[in-house]
Parts: sequence; structure tokens; C-alpha cells
Amino acid sequence: MPAYGFFVELEAKPGKEDDVAQFLVDAKALVDAEPGTLAWFSFRLGPSSFRIFDAFETEEDREAHYQGKVRQQIELRGAELFSTPPTITPVDLLASKLPR
Repeated sequence: MPAYGFFVELEAKPGKEDDVAQFLVDAKALVDAEPGTLAWFSFRLGPSSFRIFDAFETEEDREAHYQGKVRQQIELRGAELFSTPPTITPVDLLASKLPR
């Protein structure tokens, strides 16, 4: 069972909403290459509000993802895409249901 995760809050700059949505779609390919990332979801809450939730079995897997390519891309394109710096909150998972 995954025990660790991240909840990431992203706010798009005005006029960059579609770019942020595409950024998140494209980020999936980067996450697919991470064997320690058990689950990864990106979603839109409103016109300019986006979130990511991901889950990991170990703290080491969570740290590897944190230091990985998605975060590098967020840092590289953050000033262009986001109205505020993303908020990345580590979470401890209490229960989950994932496909086997």
C-alpha cells in the first residue's frame, strides 16, 4: 500500500490556463518513466486552478520523484506559467485503493 504522497497546488497566470493544462498532460510521460511513482493524477479545479496528487510506497520513492523531471520542468517553466510558486505538500496516506 502506498504510504507517502504529494499534493501540489498550481495556479495559472492569466492567459496561460491552456498552457498549464498541456504542461500537465505532457508531464505524464515523465512520470511514466518513474518506477517508484505508484499513482499520479493531475486535474483542474477551475479555470486557472490545477492540482497534482501522487503516491509512493517508500519515502525514497517520494524523494526521487521530488527531485525528478516533473519538478525540474515546474522550476524551469514556473515563471512563465504560474501566478504564484506551486505549493508542494508532502502527505502521509492513511488508506488507498489501487488496481492490482
